[in-house]
Amino acid sequence: MRFMMIVKATKDSEAGKPPSRQLLDAMSKYKEQLKRAGVLITAEDLRPTVDGFRLAQPVRGGKVQLTDGPFTDSKGLIAGFTLIDVRSREEAVEWALRMPDPHGLGEGEIEVREVKET
Repeated sequence: MRFMMIVKATKDSEAGKPPSRQLLDAMSKYKEQLKRAGVLITAEDLRPTVDGFRLAQPVRGGKVQLTDGPFTDSKGLIAGFTLIDVRSREEAVEWALRMPDPHGLGEGEIEVREVKET
């Protein structure tokens, strides 16, 4: 079973502010644990939305709308993700609980979603 652990964006991550050395070290150790356990597929940080864009599909024959970042609706934005392959939902929960606070502020949020198997 594959699960994606999605790290929510903050004002700091959207501003491109780098994480603390302490958090970088903690995340590096966490990724190493995932690798040693053989469950890590990938773990990536995303650039701020100022470097991104969105495509909106046309409504009834209109043109595709391309909108450059940054995006103001920061609630749904993500700063990074980790993709793991585990035996169960319970194991995914265990790994998510081990992840260091992604922003080191005591307010990090991680959303965990199972990848749909096709």
